[in-house]
Amino acid sequence: MNKIIYLDAAASYLKPDVVIDTQVDYLRHNYANAGRGVCGRAQFTDNMIADARRQIADFMNAEINQIVFTSGTTDAMNMIAKMLNLSADKTVAISDLDHHSARLPFVETGANVVLCPLDVNFNIDISAVPYADVLIITAMSNVLGVAQDVAQIIRSARQKNPNVITVVDAAQFVVHNNIDVKKWDCDFVCWSGHKIGADTGVGVMYIKNPDSFSPVKFGGGMVLKVENNNIVLNSAPDVFEAGTLPLTQISGIGVAIQYLQSHRPDTDLIKYLYDGLSKIPKIKMLSCRDASLCSFVIDGMHVLDFGTLLGACGVCVRVGNMCASWIHELMGVSGSVRISVGAYNTKQEIETVIKYIKDILK
Repeated sequence: MNKIIYLDAAASYLKPDVVIDTQVDYLRHNYANAGRGVCGRAQFTDNMIADARRQIADFMNAEINQIVFTSGTTDAMNMIAKMLNLSADKTVAISDLDHHSARLPFVETGANVVLCPLDVNFNIDISAVPYADVLIITAMSNVLGVAQDVAQIIRSARQKNPNVITVVDAAQFVVHNNIDVKKWDCDFVCWSGHKIGADTGVGVMYIKNPDSFSPVKFGGGMVLKVENNNIVLNSAPDVFEAGTLPLTQISGIGVAIQYLQSHRPDTDLIKYLYDGLSKIPKIKMLSCRDASLCSFVIDGMHVLDFGTLLGACGVCVRVGNMCASWIHELMGVSGSVRISVGAYNTKQEIETVIKYIKDILK
């Protein structure tokens, strides 16, 4: 069996040892539930959550009370859609860059949906951002891997409607670029921990004005007190975090952020891969050379067949529509092959994969 070469970081980033070790240590030596005890372990857990929240706030240039833990981007998007309490008389602007998780929760509200056009390079056309009550911005497509100018898009949207609510899907953006919510001046941002090397099951939702919204989940931990059946809820962020938090995953997210800041993925590897693949006649590149990932299709071969053959060589890549049907449809393909790298990948691995691909396509 060939050595496994993992080139699917955009789907889920491999976990650095420091994350694994931190979570194992927490489970073995410090685990207890949060907000529900006064013993040493409970206090450790409460402090751990507070420290992680502070690290995330610093990472995003946000305030601590603006950071809400979720189970991931999908969970956050669904929460936001419910929090906005949309109806048919409200307009939501989306784009063909969207992941299914970014668009579907808002479509399901029954609001009027309009499309934000893309330019010739498949970036959001800043000059053509439509009027909307809510604007969904995919900060980086998981198919094309190009960072969007979020701040400028929001400024353009506010020229049409100063009160527009802006929701940023940063799930792909976060591992490659710094998030500055003050610079963006957005209302919501969400991303998933597993995209940066933390564990699955934990995500982040930033809310610019948390006191302006009501929770959509109810349960333990969000109640301050009950007097004569009058329920007084906690302030943010606790009011949005009903139930037991994903404690083990939270224990690792802070160290994942620390690790990421000195171990960003090497996009020079993507350029090297692009240069190698673009010389193969049967391959049609979809992404550009300067993208954070590499997407392509193969003339005369279904992407699932190609992925199976490459997988037999021990190479892990992503094939299919990437839960991003609209951009594929716009480009005239049903699916694609996506190769993405982490800080753990090497030039030698890229050279090996290029050789495997050439052998498959002979």
